Amino acid sequence: MESQELPYVLVDSIGGRLGVYEDHLGFLKKRFHLITMKEYLENKTFLSKKIRAIYVWYHKPAINEELLQSLPNLKVVASAGVGIDHLDLKLLSSYGVKVSNTPFIVSTDTADMAMALLLASSRRLVEGHEMAVSPDTEYFPVDWLGAEVSGATLGILGMGKIGYKVAERAKAFEMKILYHNRNQRKKEEESAVGAVYCKKIDDLLQQSDFVILAVNLTPQTHKLIGKRELELMKPTATLINISRGLIVDQDALVEALQNKVIKAAALDVAYPEPLPRDHPLLKLKNVIITPHIGSATKKTRWAMMEEMAESIQAGLEGLPIPREVLP
Repeated sequence: MESQELPYVLVDSIGGRLGVYEDHLGFLKKRFHLITMKEYLENKTFLSKKIRAIYVWYHKPAINEELLQSLPNLKVVASAGVGIDHLDLKLLSSYGVKVSNTPFIVSTDTADMAMALLLASSRRLVEGHEMAVSPDTEYFPVDWLGAEVSGATLGILGMGKIGYKVAERAKAFEMKILYHNRNQRKKEEESAVGAVYCKKIDDLLQQSDFVILAVNLTPQTHKLIGKRELELMKPTATLINISRGLIVDQDALVEALQNKVIKAAALDVAYPEPLPRDHPLLKLKNVIITPHIGSATKKTRWAMMEEMAESIQAGLEGLPIPREVLP
């Protein structure tokens, strides 16, 4: 008996800068017939009716109406990570296409990254490393000091899965924890991490020594932190962003850092990514920037891939998609 044909799944590319990881191919190819964008564009007539799902890795391939019109049998788009701001959910829904993401698997690593940035900034690790390895260093100055973490006040904007895991870690560092969220957490959840709810963002900003941004990018959170919000923060405070670059007005942030309105910033995200090489944020000593690596561990990326494959299979079989994102 002839074996059943594997479902055709569109990917941006394989390997390279933005492609599907080479070590994921064995798993994926047992379940799907992977078609790269290059292959699709070279053989559109045949492949357009074959492709039933799109595997979105690093926000690629980009999905627009032209692509959707060319794929009449498309059923599912599986996107890696939490954010879905790169997808037009209403447009996809209008074509009868379901969408999934991988929101829970990334939370532990991203929370770890938030604490890594907090510690690196507070104890000036990057500057310290540069001093330690510089050929010009003759001695280590005894007045070269960082800021205390234990006992400091941490404000978390966004107390979802990631924000809550940040709070769990901050509790172990004996930090005082404030948070703001669309909905207040249950009392037992607050008590478990010693978190205090701030109904107003302003109250959190005014009291915090460190502010961590862990919110999704939506029209409501676009440039949530601007000039006014930065001026509410303590001059000794540090802003840490692990969500999306557009949550912060970057021009206002540059001005605040240059004028010592706040002490420092530690950013795993920016806009655009990477920043232009002449961007002022790259030249400031009181800024740490990492290349959007919140979930970048081998174990988590493998789990993301597995979850995406599971969602595609469920959608194609007419089953409930485990992590469906509704428009």
